[in-house]
Amino acid sequence: MCWSATADLVAGVGVAAVGVACVTRVRDRRDLPLAALPLLLGAHQVVEAVVWDSGGGSGPATVVWAVIALPLLAVWVPAAVWCAAPPTARRGPAFLLALGVATAAGLAAAVATGPVTAEIRGHTVGYSVSLPHPVVLVAGYLLATVGSLLLSGDRRLLVLGVVVGVGAAVCFALWRLEFVSTWCAFAAVWSVLLFDWVRRRPDSARLSSSRTRNSGAAR
Repeated sequence: MCWSATADLVAGVGVAAVGVACVTRVRDRRDLPLAALPLLLGAHQVVEAVVWDSGGGSGPATVVWAVIALPLLAVWVPAAVWCAAPPTARRGPAFLLALGVATAAGLAAAVATGPVTAEIRGHTVGYSVSLPHPVVLVAGYLLATVGSLLLSGDRRLLVLGVVVGVGAAVCFALWRLEFVSTWCAFAAVWSVLLFDWVRRRPDSARLSSSRTRNSGAAR
């Protein structure tokens, strides 16, 4: 989507670098899947740079792009949020993870049976996948990805969910035919907000130790 192969490549490398910074700052292994999301999104933009260079079409880069954008993200995002969510806030993300798995199954079947094609449309790339019940699958996809952030029980992830959700609406209004491509590109850029989330996350081991000491002192 990023207006050119060069722009996609630069954005992808930059977002992946943010992902490396996120992963190296993780203090709780439960946060690792969500902290690694910028790595996946950065790689996704690099793959799209290859799609640009190929002039679109239905080659391997197009299929890889579709696999990441559709079934993989539909599961990865809610699963990562569920892992990072506090135990008291996991019910919502768990439901949306189940929804994401069901949605991903339909999306994966569509990608596997094909055809999956990409078309260069000016400064955007439009992808075509023959989806059965597209309204249902797209709704499930957005609920699983954006909804899990909104129900994460974490204020900063809630803000990220609102930003990504508003971005989805804007992308659909401006680039309906290129919606998935444009939204994924903007989500990759917005994933830098995850760096602030990782940076501010408390050390769970230290918190647990502190609670244990406080409990002992109370006795």
